[in-house]
Amino acid sequence: MPEIRPIKDLRDTTKISELCHSKQEPIFITKNGYGDLVIMSIDTYRRKLAQADLYEKLAQAEREIENGEPLLDAEDVFAELRSKYVKK
Repeated sequence: MPEIRPIKDLRDTTKISELCHSKQEPIFITKNGYGDLVIMSIDTYRRKLAQADLYEKLAQAEREIENGEPLLDAEDVFAELRSKYVKK
């Protein structure tokens, strides 16, 4: 369930910071009873960005499959990566 707080709670920055870090989710801030802001810790922000990037890459891959674009063979990809990055 999302955490919703009134804007006046932003006065206590330490408490809000602790809440953002403990919840590890965005905190919704209301002003006059309406949604106004969303705040979160940097770690949560980075996690959300990474998640959005992953979803975009998955959507792109699905579009490529639907358009009949050729797929890469996993064994070939891993062999190429091993030869490039694994030192013998």
